[in-house]
Amino acid sequence: MATPNPELISALGRTIAKLRNGAAYEWGHMGSCNCGNLAQELIYMTKDEIHRHAMTRSGDWNDQLLEYCPSSGYPMDLMITKLLEKGLRISDLRHLERLSDPEVLREIPWERRMQMNKNSRQDVILYLEKWMEMLENQWIEKSETQEGKKLKKNNRNKVFA
Repeated sequence: MATPNPELISALGRTIAKLRNGAAYEWGHMGSCNCGNLAQELIYMTKDEIHRHAMTRSGDWNDQLLEYCPSSGYPMDLMITKLLEKGLRISDLRHLERLSDPEVLREIPWERRMQMNKNSRQDVILYLEKWMEMLENQWIEKSETQEGKKLKKNNRNKVFA
């Protein structure tokens, strides 16, 4: 699962809002598919720029993720590297494109989950909402744990006891 962080969580929220408000969505277009819409928000490229870079090699997001090489110099690999730097993992992107992460899917009621389609705007929105909720909860838990450690570490009564 992705490393929870405010930038990634915010990008997921912006992607959800964009899709709800009618942003371009086309599963077969590398810049306006599931991964493409999130990439627009994380690496600040247009759908056309993403698509153009992706077309320098063959295959969809899944194929290009399988062939990813951080030192290749291919524009798509550079974009993937930037996405990974934002806290995503290759598996997160592969799951997003197919709406297939078992952890995210567990958060969706079974009946609804069984009807999901990888190229449905509404299903992508639902998947992104659940994924964002999970990352927000993990971020909050991590922050509370770190804050708790900080408080314990700086407790003068225990330090000078």
